Amino acid sequence: MTTERLDQPRALRRSLRPHYDPEVFGRWAERFARFLGTARFLVYMTVFVTAWMVWNVALPESLRFDPYPFIFLTLALSLQASYAAPLILLAQNRQSDRDRVQYEHDREADLRNQAEIEYLTREIAGLRLAVGEVATRDYLRSELQQLAEDLRR
Repeated sequence: MTTERLDQPRALRRSLRPHYDPEVFGRWAERFARFLGTARFLVYMTVFVTAWMVWNVALPESLRFDPYPFIFLTLALSLQASYAAPLILLAQNRQSDRDRVQYEHDREADLRNQAEIEYLTREIAGLRLAVGEVATRDYLRSELQQLAEDLRR
């Protein structure tokens, strides 16, 4: 019976699962998904499939490796699609995570901006009230004219 010491870290366990960095794999999946959505990819796939079909129809029977129903081509395209779909989903999930973080930052900034606008609105309202209580030039002129008339009488 082996006892583990609690004052020392555990020894690393060997695992049969391969180790990979999820961040590196995620960035690669995003690049791959971005490439799948380009016209270049469509052109490459069209050229590949056309060349495959021409090779297996036009060349002599001895050089054909996938006769007319093109079963091997169908298998290859199905395999490509079965890997492409999860990679695209992974890229979309990573993008939605980034979008969620960005939306949260935007919401916080909007709340700060709204608080600042409300503060400035209250300050402007206070200034308007203060200006309303200040004697204006016209008011002072009318008061002085009234005093001057009172003194003349």
